[in-house]
Amino acid sequence: MAKHAVFSSGAKIWKSLECAKSELRLDLTLACGQTFRWRETAEEHWTGVFRGRVWTLTQTEDTLWYYVYKNQGGACGENKDQKKDSQKIDEEETQSATVQQDAEVEAEMLRDYFQLRVKLGDLYREWGAADCHFKQIADIFTGVRMLRQDPTECLFSFICTSNNHISRIQGMVERLCQALGTPLCQLDQTFYHDFPTLSALADRGVEQRLRDLGFGYRARFLQQSAKQILDTHGLQWLDGLRNVLYLEARDALRTLSGVGTKVADCVCLMSLDKSEAVPVDTHVWQIAKRDYKYTADNGQKTLTEKIHRDIGHFFRELWGPYAGWAHSVLFCADLKKFQNLKEMTHLKQSKKKELCEGNCKKFKIKREFDGHEKKKKPKSECQKKAKMSFKTEEV
Repeated sequence: MAKHAVFSSGAKIWKSLECAKSELRLDLTLACGQTFRWRETAEEHWTGVFRGRVWTLTQTEDTLWYYVYKNQGGACGENKDQKKDSQKIDEEETQSATVQQDAEVEAEMLRDYFQLRVKLGDLYREWGAADCHFKQIADIFTGVRMLRQDPTECLFSFICTSNNHISRIQGMVERLCQALGTPLCQLDQTFYHDFPTLSALADRGVEQRLRDLGFGYRARFLQQSAKQILDTHGLQWLDGLRNVLYLEARDALRTLSGVGTKVADCVCLMSLDKSEAVPVDTHVWQIAKRDYKYTADNGQKTLTEKIHRDIGHFFRELWGPYAGWAHSVLFCADLKKFQNLKEMTHLKQSKKKELCEGNCKKFKIKREFDGHEKKKKPKSECQKKAKMSFKTEEV
């Protein structure tokens, strides 16, 4: 039985791209709720499916390493017979050229999926200069990058997110793929499937099948949206939304069953190249109130369209054309699963502060002993920082 690849067991079979951790952190990017198909299959090794392939990714400080499993539909990792034969030199040369071609295609797939041409470090500096709170968070949560997912997978995955949490959504999406997706391969005890096609999702028997798998009311939304796309728009419609303006794409998505403003914004940001889209849910609403003193909701108990619009507008004004990317850093930083990073950083800062204060005390005693006058410590820039306020729009 084929097993999940591990870098330490044979680095020679892995391929690589230059990519610093400041530009991409797999542990944060793949587990922050923008995709639901990646699992940590060994320490700091992530295995998942995209573009019809099964991948395992890991990284060192300046390199992204990846392994792509071959022979989809069979046992992953079991390569075809490649024994050398002196009478088949031409075939070997052709095969070598094909392997090189595949490597280039796979490298380009990764660059596109992680949008590696976008310089994240430059964006972090811009956001930090505009937003003191972001700067504090960014020092801990570096390398949180937006994926460029397949629009079909992104849309139907996020229809499953209604009144749900990340771990349950992951299980739901996995069951959806196992029930309706094309089998790719098996690694250890895990079976991997491609994401279902629109045609598979639109089949009339899908709703009941998904209800039996625990999807509840979401089963109807999934089947109806797929059928609506095929009957009204056609197979290429979702991909075509990459070529229209953000608001046009969002409004088009909102015509589908089970797609509200938040889900539409997620799909726009994470698969349709709308970097300015800022998905607003109760989580982001709380961040706005707690960290940015948002008070324009007048004590409103539920998230309204006006609140959604106001918060999105505020963050776009603050962070600029990649506001959705910046929003995802704050969203990631607020997840319970990553609070240990804050605690570890706080502990390090406390120890550093204690050491600094100890050294300062010694220095102060020495200065006083030498007869020097004490000077007041100037206030830091953060202490001088004024509170930020929201601009609200009229309904």
